[in-house]
Amino acid sequence: MRPKSETRRGRLLVLGLLAPMLSGCGSLLGVGTETGAGVAGAAIATAATSNATVAAGIGLGVAAGARAGLQYAQRRVHRNAQNAVAAAAGGLAPGQVGSWVVRHSIPIEPSEQGEVVVTRVLGNDVFACREIIFSVDKVEDRQPVRSFYTAMICRDATRWRWASAEPATERWGSLQ
Repeated sequence: MRPKSETRRGRLLVLGLLAPMLSGCGSLLGVGTETGAGVAGAAIATAATSNATVAAGIGLGVAAGARAGLQYAQRRVHRNAQNAVAAAAGGLAPGQVGSWVVRHSIPIEPSEQGEVVVTRVLGNDVFACREIIFSVDKVEDRQPVRSFYTAMICRDATRWRWASAEPATERWGSLQ
């Protein structure tokens, strides 16, 4: 059994390693999560057992849990961005341009903004959908950059929601 001071130092080390991961850089966040999980797994395994097989299992479990947690958080951030675009487009007439913005409460990705236009209306009052084109406006190297994407939104009983099933791989990689 380790003294409380060593356990406390281990926890502080883990917290210190995890804190920079909220920087907004996706690749750094992924690597940082893996690294933080590795350190945390090693600390837990060292405190729990001296058996190498059990320690490896603990480490792999902690790493898998951290990866799943990060992916869950990224999906929530993406869903919030999708909902912001859908809400902005829902009130527009075809051809009308509106603005959208999302400020992420968990800063694992930068906040985003852009414009959206409804290009086509599909369905009827009961089954209402819209095809949209939206932009994501960023500043890179002190120059404005605008990227365009297409999507489909549909109205449920209470609000407009993202209806595109295909992930935007260029925009978010393999994780929608």
